[in-house]
Amino acid sequence: MPARYVLGIDLGTTNSVLAYSSLEGEKPKVELLPIPQLVAPSTVESKTGLASFLYLATEQETRSNAYDVPGQTGRDFAVGEVARRQSAELPHRTISQAKSWLCHNRVDRHHKILPWNAPADVPKISPVTASKRYLEHLVSVWEQAHPDAPVAEQLVVLTVPASFDASARELTREAALAAGLPDTLILLEEPQAAVYAWLQQMGDRWRKTLKVGDRLLVCDVGGGTTDFTLVGVTSEKGDLILERMAVGNHLLVGGDNMDLALAHHVAGLFAKKNVNLDPWQSVSLWHSCRAAKEALLVADAPKTHTISVLGRGSKLIGGTVSVDVDGKSVAELLLNGFLPKCPLTAKPMKQRVSGFQEIGLPYESDTAVTKHLAAFLQAHGDASGPVRPTHLLLNGGVFKSDALTARLRETLTEWFGKDAAPKPLEGIPDLDHSVAKGAAAYGWAKNRGGVRIRGGTAASYYVGIETSGLAIPGAPRPLRALCVVPLGMEEGTEADIPSQEIGLVVGEPATFRFFRSAVNKEDKPGTLLPTCDALEETDPMTATLPTDEGIEEGYVPVKFQSKITELGLLELWCVSTRTSGRWKLEFSVREDAEA
Repeated sequence: MPARYVLGIDLGTTNSVLAYSSLEGEKPKVELLPIPQLVAPSTVESKTGLASFLYLATEQETRSNAYDVPGQTGRDFAVGEVARRQSAELPHRTISQAKSWLCHNRVDRHHKILPWNAPADVPKISPVTASKRYLEHLVSVWEQAHPDAPVAEQLVVLTVPASFDASARELTREAALAAGLPDTLILLEEPQAAVYAWLQQMGDRWRKTLKVGDRLLVCDVGGGTTDFTLVGVTSEKGDLILERMAVGNHLLVGGDNMDLALAHHVAGLFAKKNVNLDPWQSVSLWHSCRAAKEALLVADAPKTHTISVLGRGSKLIGGTVSVDVDGKSVAELLLNGFLPKCPLTAKPMKQRVSGFQEIGLPYESDTAVTKHLAAFLQAHGDASGPVRPTHLLLNGGVFKSDALTARLRETLTEWFGKDAAPKPLEGIPDLDHSVAKGAAAYGWAKNRGGVRIRGGTAASYYVGIETSGLAIPGAPRPLRALCVVPLGMEEGTEADIPSQEIGLVVGEPATFRFFRSAVNKEDKPGTLLPTCDALEETDPMTATLPTDEGIEEGYVPVKFQSKITELGLLELWCVSTRTSGRWKLEFSVREDAEA
């Protein structure tokens, strides 16, 4: 049965949203799905977003059915607003930022590691399972609202950060399929989704805003992450064409960092009143500061804002402690800490406090988003200097703040001059829902015809080839990097990789190493780099590949074929040059995902 709807899902770091449109009619009509969720035990409310938090209930709470929802009884967890609120009171039982863990290749994303650093008596789940549970809630809500249109029969577009590598995308897809989404699921980069939301809002008027040669800079600063993307405007047979030119690194800095910085500042104000907060109150303060930030950074904001936390001392049980924060000092703190003015030649600092580090999320040591943006424009420039965008599209909840938006625009004006500064796009949809709406608009355009952004892969990919030669005691043989996927390889295309025969180890455990680069624009399939030093290593794969009956040796001479599927997934095939043998290598870590 053909799909009746297209569903656009923004699986966000701090909030998840589902937008949809009927596939009937001449134009898409994108709507938001109201999401009923627990806001307190046994209390359900509908909101336009699902807070991407997961609370692990105690045995007593589970027995009392405190977190049951329609159709699901005896639940030992809760997702959504109630879990966000529990993160202030019971942070050691609450999971947040599961999405960021999906792209952290220093840990096993299938392993039960979350909540990170929780006590031994707290049950844990994997980042893949946490992501699955958010999506399961969205699937359940959709099917209760549209019982005659099961999710598995619809066209579904799920967004991911542009900087997610092949492994993180595969893990996201794995969680989605486990949650009941169809295997025809399409992954779409979030900054592109924001552009599609703008295109859908503008209609044909966008062609009067952009012209051939323009370069659109998308700055996406959300709750937990920052992404930069460049989209160019070209023409084909007289029609304007959009083409993604560059993607930045996945940066773990965003609105949550701002809330924490403000909480640190406010804790100092409490200390001046001889109120020293314990860890429980500090986490509660962090969440209270989110509301304060949003209240103080808008136009016509009050001069002060009161922040309160529940008392914990013997004299304060049942009461609260409060301080007033000054709006001007808050603005200076966040503007100078996260969007400081800096030259276009600036680079973010790499700070090391100790040679020993926790294996937690790799948060950015330099929180200056403007410095990261400058580095991005430098990295994708040419001999004449950094790339010069002509237009600017802002996305992410951080830019609901007038002060933060104004500071970024001021900085870009100082970099390029008043006449050459990127022009802010008008008609931008609401920042909380634009990614989901854009995903739905993209799905409609893919199914029915419409403007599409060309881009292909956001990075070039390489396999590590061990060099031959005399062994040196204690020193591993060096690796060369063979390009198997060039930057920008389009969906639905495949390539034979020209190279010498490569020996594929079979019949015994072997580790296959993969690398990527978002800046090596000149590398083609078959380009062989002398080392892997300048590349970013992604997840390795350890496997015992089946032997080839036609070859007695422990290795098979092969050449490579790479393919980007219509769904945007990467396949790498090793093809025997002497027999009919073929082996597919997956960029994902393992196949034994937690149920």
